[in-house]
Amino acid sequence: MHTVLLTGFEPFDQDPVNPSWEAVRQLDGLQLRDDVRIVARRLPCAFATAPESLLQMINELRPAMVIATGLGPGRSDISIERVAINLNDARIADNLGAQPIDTAVVTDGPAAYFTTLPIKAMVRAVREAGVAASVSHTAGTFVCNQVFYRLQHALAGSGVRSGFIHVPRLPGGSEPSMPLTTLVEGLRVAVTTAWQTSVDVVEAGGQVS
Repeated sequence: MHTVLLTGFEPFDQDPVNPSWEAVRQLDGLQLRDDVRIVARRLPCAFATAPESLLQMINELRPAMVIATGLGPGRSDISIERVAINLNDARIADNLGAQPIDTAVVTDGPAAYFTTLPIKAMVRAVREAGVAASVSHTAGTFVCNQVFYRLQHALAGSGVRSGFIHVPRLPGGSEPSMPLTTLVEGLRVAVTTAWQTSVDVVEAGGQVS
């Protein structure tokens, strides 16, 4: 049995829920094929513990693919990340009170890592399913980016494909949002496409700014 590890984060910044975890927990145990199963796990929103927790999960489960997800406040679609940068620069404190500013995720690590997921095929499939999606070129500089960078660093050269997806808030406030059922379906399509697609499509996904 092959395992696809799908992670979300615990709530942070006084939010009662984190939509990344609320969505991925509903996909726990889903069979992508007879021999491929999603395992969903929750990460702490803390610089000191989130990457180590993820690496422990990888060591325990030996997944064939890893996709981490997190909340992207202000985002209106499922944002599939292209690049993680070697920088922590926290605008707010994490759940343990840490607020690193201008520090490296990995000392002497490369400036950045690219995802190894077929992100444009994923975006296309999610859109075709009627869910808003886009390629994102910034994963921020908070715990999401730190986890993304450490994930790519740990799996570099391993052959295990991995990456990160940001999701919108759930409805109920003034910021852009997405209903949970829509979010779950979008992530299901994204993960399924990632597993089934070995070579990404070539189409525009960049930004002009």
